[in-house]
Amino acid sequence: MARAPRRADEPEAAPDLTAAPADVAAAELPPEVVAQSLGDYARGWSLRIRSGESGVLPVIVALVIIAVVFQSISNGLYLTPGNIVNLFQQSAVFMVLAMAEGFALILGEIDLSIGYVGAVGAAITVQLVQPGGSAKWPWWAAIAAGLAFCTAFGALQGTLITRLRLPSFIVTLAGFLIGNGLMLIVLLLAFSGFPSLSGSDVDRVTIYNLMWGAIDPTVSVIAAAAVVVGVGGWIWWSDARRRRSGLVAPPPGLSVIKIVLIGVTAAVVVAICNQNRALEPAINEGVPCVIPSVLGVFAAWTILLTRTRYGRYVYAIGGNPEAARRAGVNLAMVRTVAFALCALTAGVGMLLFASYLGGMSNNVNGGSQVLYAVAAAVIGGTSLFGGRGKPLHGLLGGLVIGAIYNGMYLQSLDVKYQFIVTGLVLLAAVTIDSVSRRGSTSGSVARI
Repeated sequence: MARAPRRADEPEAAPDLTAAPADVAAAELPPEVVAQSLGDYARGWSLRIRSGESGVLPVIVALVIIAVVFQSISNGLYLTPGNIVNLFQQSAVFMVLAMAEGFALILGEIDLSIGYVGAVGAAITVQLVQPGGSAKWPWWAAIAAGLAFCTAFGALQGTLITRLRLPSFIVTLAGFLIGNGLMLIVLLLAFSGFPSLSGSDVDRVTIYNLMWGAIDPTVSVIAAAAVVVGVGGWIWWSDARRRRSGLVAPPPGLSVIKIVLIGVTAAVVVAICNQNRALEPAINEGVPCVIPSVLGVFAAWTILLTRTRYGRYVYAIGGNPEAARRAGVNLAMVRTVAFALCALTAGVGMLLFASYLGGMSNNVNGGSQVLYAVAAAVIGGTSLFGGRGKPLHGLLGGLVIGAIYNGMYLQSLDVKYQFIVTGLVLLAAVTIDSVSRRGSTSGSVARI
């Protein structure tokens, strides 16, 4: 029905001061909410970047800059296939520990114990597969025992934090000290000397190969193709189902771009890893076993946090605990499980570290590991203020720290410079996080 014309004596309607401009509204919403086409999505994404919500773009730019700089000063050695594989292996522990720390950071908490708690679990596993032990365990049972300890320790810490309302900083600092002592006890328990993974028995070899083993090149190609087809099919089916149901979903063009990027990334990684990385023929070819191990952790926790009710509860508590409580969320249960998952993931990361070292000793510095884990998570995009973060952030942040470490190692620079550069990168990441949050709160409501 057409609106009646305004009479001459009728006062003009006052403007709605609460209405936000269209571009501001689009910037405050995820692009997929307002996008009906790939162009709409690109414009919404551009607005979000200009408003401070840059996502993982800064860390990707940082990786490109790091690669260009070190490639230029290393006489082309940095991006050789052999060094790229070394970079993946050196970054694996950082990535897994950063994904572990993400569970605490998303809740607005922190876990300082993961370095030594994970080290105790790894020491238990390595000790149980020693042939000189009183009861030699198979590798799978030894891994399960180590991870079970980590999970129980994390659940205990979570219970103290949630039930007794103790600060996570203090509880996990105590766990840091207790874990350090327990690691020393386990290393010297019923064994003369420190446990090693060197040997020809299948149990020690299997754990050693978690980091140093490689998948046959032909099998690598077939497995990568199967993963791309499976993940790509799942993305397309999931997005199409949401569009048919009238739910929020990205445009079809964006789904195609995601699938193509996954396929290209898989093809490049497999092509690099399948090249001979040693002087002798057919030596060190194939995708290292550590890559599917890390990707398995990444896939599991991405599905848990983004596709399950528990994941939604974690983000709700991190964003506003009181609102989550009023909505009926069991805060104590969610937080306790999060700390248990944090310690479990740390156990996986430190088991990879034990494989990298070829055993366990008292030289394992859990303090440095936890600091790098927090730094990697924040550098990747996880917020220190809670409510924002993904396993992808830990993956990318760990890769940044590994890239810095690897490049400086090639230049034979002292470790003190690695600390300085990593600290500067961490400061930059925290600054970006703080500025972006300040910008996101300066929208239409803040301006009224």
